[in-house]
Amino acid sequence: MDSVTVTRLAELVAGGGVAVLSGAGLSTESGIPDYRGPTGRARRAEPMTYQRFVGSAEARQRYWARSHVGWRQIGQARPNSGHRAVAELERRGLLAGIVTQNVDGLHQAAGARRVIELHGGLDRVVCLSCRERTPRAELERRLRAANPVWDAGGQINPDGDAVLTDEQVAGFKVVDCAACGGLLKPDVVFFGENVPRPRVDECFAMVAGARTLLVLGSSLTVKSGLRFVTKAAALGIPIAIVNQGPTGGDADASLTLDAPLGPTLTDLTGRLPGRLAAQ
Repeated sequence: MDSVTVTRLAELVAGGGVAVLSGAGLSTESGIPDYRGPTGRARRAEPMTYQRFVGSAEARQRYWARSHVGWRQIGQARPNSGHRAVAELERRGLLAGIVTQNVDGLHQAAGARRVIELHGGLDRVVCLSCRERTPRAELERRLRAANPVWDAGGQINPDGDAVLTDEQVAGFKVVDCAACGGLLKPDVVFFGENVPRPRVDECFAMVAGARTLLVLGSSLTVKSGLRFVTKAAALGIPIAIVNQGPTGGDADASLTLDAPLGPTLTDLTGRLPGRLAAQ
């Protein structure tokens, strides 16, 4: 680990007012894979699009079968030292807030409070007809009851589903909204679907009001996250990036660090005033 760079990062963070933008790389140490980092370079899974999901009963069956398997790992994941360090920075009053591209809820599980889930959360389900939101745990109970003898396993993908064969998917029964019978969808933004504008505006406002933008575990290869780096750069806000591998925002960053997130953030927090909370 580059101790000099971590020291420079600590000097930036010590000034407070830090907006954190986190990506999948922050959660890999919790056992959740990513697509573009070191654990994801060999992955070629095609993500579900909103159009396919709403337009095809077969696509929904495949999605929910795969997601039912994947949830076993995602739902049991626990915050790692990186999540805990970010929550500790918030507790010390150094953060303006957290924008996360992740859908795993691990920032909140670690104790962070001001978290904007840019792409939603897998721990919730929304009905596309009546818009009622219900806990994912409730849906999982209903799916188990509807598929008492069905069982399958496969490689877990970052979006919370598993790679299954057609044979494994066959026979899986999907359940609909218990209130109105409408289609159920995880409360996350699919490809082909837009992040709600008020949520995007809230993220931009957080970044614009920050003294520093700290990017953690995001390759910044898509506009969804990169736009906040672009905004910070346009406003002259210092940008620090900690990620394993290059990112699409490196050219705008005043500091980059290619290193594992958990150990780096734990080291960072230890260099700042105050004591690290019990973990």
